[in-house]
Amino acid sequence: MKLKVCGMKYKDNITEVAQLLPDYMGFIFYKESSRFFDGIIPNVPDSIHKVGVFVDATIDFILDKIKTHDLQAVQLHGNETPEFCNTLRHAELVSASHQNLEIIKVFSIKDKFNFSVLEPYEDASDYFLFDTKGKLPGGNGYTFNWTILKDYPSTKPFFLSGGIGLDEIENIKLFLKNQESRYCYAIDVNSKFEIKPGLKDIKKLEAFKKELSFRT
Repeated sequence: MKLKVCGMKYKDNITEVAQLLPDYMGFIFYKESSRFFDGIIPNVPDSIHKVGVFVDATIDFILDKIKTHDLQAVQLHGNETPEFCNTLRHAELVSASHQNLEIIKVFSIKDKFNFSVLEPYEDASDYFLFDTKGKLPGGNGYTFNWTILKDYPSTKPFFLSGGIGLDEIENIKLFLKNQESRYCYAIDVNSKFEIKPGLKDIKKLEAFKKELSFRT
């Protein structure tokens, strides 16, 4: 199981979290977010994939951030179409220097979900990410009903996100024993591990990583 720590914002805190060696670190390039990242990402170990999180941004804006920050993955949290994803994947910059760029398409779930909307994105993305539907595009701080994923029709690996904190450890362990976790690739954490928006609590992250078996 992989670990993604999203919503990184402060330089020193980024360095501290990087020492825990999560598999992914997310940086939000959406100005409406309280975790909006506007700076230069400090050096992190090569094993950590830097993820740019975008909400209905333009192709040019995303490509600029990929180039500036040497991103290894892009997380699309808005209403991006499959055509948009394919345009990004085949952009000149990506083809020339970021051929292994991972595209993560986000879908929000609350009480139910129409899984048929995933089909057009099968070939346009590398991963799906399931988050909790709320007022904000992400970071709402509460979980959705994971049993909905029993009906997941795809074999594409997905990230599980939305309000996951230390109090969800036993639920995660139970989830990972069940059929709905078959294609769960990573656990994505954010707001439940914060001192304030964008500032992560290192001790809580350490405890979380210790309790769950994350492979590298």
